[in-house]
Amino acid sequence: MQTTEGISIETKIDKVIPFIPDGDFYFTKGVEAFNKRKFDIALKWLKKAVETSPDEAVYHCQMSIIYTEIGSYHTANQILTKVLSEYGDSYVDCYYLIANNYAHLGLLQDAKKYTLSYLEKAQDGDFREDAENLLTVLDIGDEDDDDDWAFEEEDELLIYQETAFYHLERREWDQAIALLEEMMVVFPEHIAAKHEYSFALFFSGQEEEAINMELEWLEEEPQSLFSQTNLAVFYSEQKNEALFNKYISSLQNVFPIHEQQKLRIATTLARTGLYKEAYERFITLTKSQLKGHASYFHWFSFSAYHVNKLSKAIELWEEGCKRHPVLRKEPIPWVQE
Repeated sequence: MQTTEGISIETKIDKVIPFIPDGDFYFTKGVEAFNKRKFDIALKWLKKAVETSPDEAVYHCQMSIIYTEIGSYHTANQILTKVLSEYGDSYVDCYYLIANNYAHLGLLQDAKKYTLSYLEKAQDGDFREDAENLLTVLDIGDEDDDDDWAFEEEDELLIYQETAFYHLERREWDQAIALLEEMMVVFPEHIAAKHEYSFALFFSGQEEEAINMELEWLEEEPQSLFSQTNLAVFYSEQKNEALFNKYISSLQNVFPIHEQQKLRIATTLARTGLYKEAYERFITLTKSQLKGHASYFHWFSFSAYHVNKLSKAIELWEEGCKRHPVLRKEPIPWVQE
């Protein structure tokens, strides 16, 4: 064997220590990417850290913070709640982080409850000043019993809405249907629930039942935007051109005031192939009010591509993937064709 300075090559190779990344390596990489605001890369590193060292609660907490940054507040709280259930008050900062996420979701009672828990349990906590400021911003104060009940009912409705929205955005139709059925019983006056229900029902394969529901509701309320948009989508999916034209033509002259309604019409136009009109609607929307909707980025990007705004389409899709990791599981819209 040839040697170098009296040491064989075999001996040198034997002394090489292989580098095997551990959880700390992945965690450090994730934090570096997070500090550079490269959230998609940070999530990949943190997930590797958690896979490598699943018992390191700090890794889970840091991953939850990334989900908070991209607006996935429910996912963040699921992670933090699990940390608290397994480690208790050893990770008391979780209470503040959960409160902050609830505040973003508009669940004020829950936000207040977790903020007070944090302030009680962490006398000298790192987030104490932030928690005190959050409590001031919530501005709930001491309400009487009737007001407390009203807040609890409002929070319960928001929880239903957010959870149903989560499943609908991910096309998890069966889960959405089960939740919306319950929601319609608990909150029978909440109009949107029944239309989201028929939408989920249609795409789960129960097309005729969904259509009959919407036709019945439209007869009761002829100006219903929910019914008109749903029926336009349903008949477009069924390739029923005559009935599709009937409903889409009435929507083309409707210009609502509220952003959620504007988004509903824009996505309906995009879903049904009217990309130019959809794009014109999307560019008038206020993104800050709609960035929590994966569908906003999905269909805006799709529409931009079809009106030859490729750079805009790519920009929207990349931003959407950062804010909504679920989009990364889907083919890029224009590759689906």
